[in-house]
Amino acid sequence: MADVEAVVFEIVAQQAHVEPSALHRTTEISSLNLESLDIVEIIFEIEERFDISLLYNANEASSTGGGSFQTVGEVIDYVAKHVDQPGGRKP
Repeated sequence: MADVEAVVFEIVAQQAHVEPSALHRTTEISSLNLESLDIVEIIFEIEERFDISLLYNANEASSTGGGSFQTVGEVIDYVAKHVDQPGGRKP
């Protein structure tokens, strides 16, 4: 899971224009001042890098700052769970 965490931090940090070291599992996505397009880019990049599909409700992005994911840790946990399933690949 450490690899998953590092890659997710890298992807989120790139879109948020911060250093990966500034992110923590408890970092709230809404605190990163991401535009909805940034969130879509994060999702696409995660899906591409890990060969998985993320459940994401774009209609919730404006109210929750990231659909059903509130923190970076929730994204990491979701990705790690799906990478470990058949058909998912590790970074």
